[in-house]
Amino acid sequence: MKKILFKGCGTAIATPFDENGVNEKEFEKLIEFQIQNKVDSIIVCGTTGEATTMSTEEKDIAIKCAINTSKKRVPIIVGTGSNSTNQAIQNSIHAKELGADGILVVTPYYNKCTQQGLIEHFTKIANSVFPLPVILYNVPGRTGVNILPKTCFELSKVENIVAIKEASGNLSQVADIAQLCGDNLNIYSGNDDQILPVLSVGGIGVISVLSNIFPEDTHNIVTEFLSGNITKAKELQLKYLPFIHSLFSEVNPIPVKAALNLTGYDFGIPRLPLTKISEENLNILEKELKKL
Repeated sequence: MKKILFKGCGTAIATPFDENGVNEKEFEKLIEFQIQNKVDSIIVCGTTGEATTMSTEEKDIAIKCAINTSKKRVPIIVGTGSNSTNQAIQNSIHAKELGADGILVVTPYYNKCTQQGLIEHFTKIANSVFPLPVILYNVPGRTGVNILPKTCFELSKVENIVAIKEASGNLSQVADIAQLCGDNLNIYSGNDDQILPVLSVGGIGVISVLSNIFPEDTHNIVTEFLSGNITKAKELQLKYLPFIHSLFSEVNPIPVKAALNLTGYDFGIPRLPLTKISEENLNILEKELKKL
């Protein structure tokens, strides 16, 4: 059985920017809110964190801020992926040196490598930071590459590849991964609207956008299910579904940054090429937020 970095909810945390770069004061405030409201892990410099438009210096600030604010109360997992294996290795080693508890590594984007390429890519990264735990990140809608279940099985043989964030949206594929890999690869839902279905085939949690705003109930969806209270877990999943849809009315993290601003944070707007949310979708987001 592989090491479990966390069970429950890991927040794919947004990054607040101001004219000077990362707004550390607002970032600390959101991280503390997350920890006080039962989140089980925080994922820094991922998709929601806009890592692709952050400089190396800004990433360091965000990672150090998260680690220092957390004070080991929850694991800090750092997004270190790249479409260059060598760059991903450098990113991963650096995250380990800064004190990350684990890394999240997305499939190489744009290159569109083969399944064998994926096996070699992830294996080399994992070996470079052993024994630091590695979570694979499968999000073919963004990268153009899908980690097939048989590839997951091969990667599950690597000792410190401990989990996968599955955001393909294909529940049949998730079930196949669970069947093939068993306890050798922990599964996290990468989609907030599919937390319960992924748990039902053996998942142990979610890496969530929703939890930026509602950490405790996102945590509760998982913990209620894992405790056997399926009805309560289902009620929570369905309760938040309209708001989840509004959080993905435009490309993530456009809506969640708007939602954070609506709830009293100063997270600014996403960096180009992402833009601020449209007035129409902002109104829908605000309407759904007020219902909760």
